[in-house]
Amino acid sequence: MDNYDLIVTGGLWFDGCGGPPAVRDLGVRDGRVVTVSAARLDPAGAGEVIDAAGKWVLPGFVDVHTHYDVEMLVRPSLTESVRHGVTTAIIGNCSLTTILASNEECADIFSRVEAVPRDIVVGALERHRTWSTPAEYAKAIDTLPLGLNIATFLGQSDLRIQVMGMDRACDPAARPTDDELARMRAVLTEALDAGFLGMSATTNLIDKVDGDRYKSRSLPSTFVRRREFRALNAVLRERGRILQSTPRISFHPNLAQFFLASAGRFGRRRLKVSLLAAADSKAYPPIVYFMLYGAPILNRLLRAAFRWQHVPVPFTVYADGFDLVVFEEFGSGSAALDIKDQLERNALFQDEGYRRWFRRDYENRFSPKIWHRNLFDATIVGCPDPALIARSFGEIGRERGIHPVDAFLDLVVRYGRDLRWRTTVANHRPRYLDRLAANEHIHLGFGDAGAHLRNMAFYNYHLRLLHRVVAARDSRRPFLTLNRAVHRLTGELADWYGLDAGHLRPGDRADIVVIDPEGLDASVHGLAEEPVAEYGGLRRMVNRNDGAVTATVVNGAVVYREGRFADGLGRDRGPGRFLPGVTV
Repeated sequence: MDNYDLIVTGGLWFDGCGGPPAVRDLGVRDGRVVTVSAARLDPAGAGEVIDAAGKWVLPGFVDVHTHYDVEMLVRPSLTESVRHGVTTAIIGNCSLTTILASNEECADIFSRVEAVPRDIVVGALERHRTWSTPAEYAKAIDTLPLGLNIATFLGQSDLRIQVMGMDRACDPAARPTDDELARMRAVLTEALDAGFLGMSATTNLIDKVDGDRYKSRSLPSTFVRRREFRALNAVLRERGRILQSTPRISFHPNLAQFFLASAGRFGRRRLKVSLLAAADSKAYPPIVYFMLYGAPILNRLLRAAFRWQHVPVPFTVYADGFDLVVFEEFGSGSAALDIKDQLERNALFQDEGYRRWFRRDYENRFSPKIWHRNLFDATIVGCPDPALIARSFGEIGRERGIHPVDAFLDLVVRYGRDLRWRTTVANHRPRYLDRLAANEHIHLGFGDAGAHLRNMAFYNYHLRLLHRVVAARDSRRPFLTLNRAVHRLTGELADWYGLDAGHLRPGDRADIVVIDPEGLDASVHGLAEEPVAEYGGLRRMVNRNDGAVTATVVNGAVVYREGRFADGLGRDRGPGRFLPGVTV
């Protein structure tokens, strides 16, 4: 009789490779799948049994774009992802890591961009940081009582600060010397040797520094020029690793440089490039056609390995008063976000000169933008005056005979952060959302878990996609087969990123999610709020649909089952590990 640590019995098994599912029993030993059997396995020899009859047994989901860099230190269970079946998360995105720069500098580059309070970032690093090199960081991750597996990039802003100093790293006129560039290449090589997936960057100038010394400067990686870009990409290309970045949103776009960097023509090795973000934008509706067809054509012509990232759900964001990152994209909005004191900010909002400036920015149809800048498409969801709830700022302005901007600013001045509102900036048209999700040159990700805690909650986007896939199938309008959708959320991502994850075959890591298809209902699209004790009680937006995932298994250990987390998860135990990237 075979002895197993865990048996998952009677479920519809998906291997993560895209093949057809089948009813199988899985036997797990020492954190690995050792048996996938059409015959029933004897439960008498198992330490634990999960009855998956009538359910789906999938590889654990891979989340390729998170910002758990800080949360994993203070709350390593990472339960908001674990409860939705995520077993592997990638951190270190968007040029942001907390490895090389000082604690204060790491907080300066992280907190404003990712909307996590700066004092929380500084405090977490002061209490938990034991590393100063990439290799030490990898070892530190592996000692945390993690609820899921973590892989990471090295952030280019972090790297530039260590090598050049914060002042020069944020200076658009400064260039690294030959010695500094050699040092950058050496540190990046050390990170790749330690198992990092590659390097992350951003070239989007709206991503700003926090703190007092360099407040409102753009992030260091936005000032990288061609020589530095090529030198570091050469390291990544030689090692078969990845560049993750964000293009510049301006009158001087730089998208072409990423396609050319990825190109593998004339005997040069291809560079894997993962770029934010494929979306059906309300601001520029026709751009969805470039997202759908540009990458396939250019990848073929250039022999490139370029992929967009795309969150496969409507991109709806929420705000408390004025606190929303989209305002960074124009001058008047950024000027207000520079001011932390509410009274000082309110004084600015009441100044007529400022209001004229804001109205000009709002009405400028030709400036590059992410937000559609339509306050008729911005709905109040919370306010001390209940008569305003479910109304748009545009409607209120029209009723009062004033400009929508003035209506918005009047209400922000009166109610401050008690005025809560939402808008959808992208992915609002179902037919394009389906086409984006099915495009093989687009990776499913960009959920931003661990960031923008009051603005969005996409922790369960994997489940939301599966719900749509099933609904489309049942209505006889399929856009993805179920097995293909599972593959896109698991094995496809793990293989491209070079991770030991995403598959459920004999010998594979036993990262498993058991899903009750009856629980894939409308509740997956709902939102809730949950206080985070480790963040001083800050109420984060979360997803709550506990009928969908009945069990999550990480490295063979059951971490979540029937709505309950394993005892001690994230405190004295946690099966999650640092996952090194491998060249594929």
